[in-house]
Amino acid sequence: MQILKGKVISNKMAKTVVVEVTRLKKHPIYGKQIKVTDKYKAHTEEPVSEGSLVLIKSCRPRSKDKKWEVNKVL
Repeated sequence: MQILKGKVISNKMAKTVVVEVTRLKKHPIYGKQIKVTDKYKAHTEEPVSEGSLVLIKSCRPRSKDKKWEVNKVL
């Protein structure tokens, strides 16, 4: 089970939020740290406002794109 920390960027769907996770990745040739962002759709029962930090964890697939659920609102 994976746990990621991210920021909610959209809450317009019913019981679903879009979470943007930012991490640092090392460039394979130059070695410089590059900021990489990924977007995940996460299931939630309670409403979560945009801009809030959340912890999401992996779960069984709930739909075609939704394979994460909100674990905790920070």
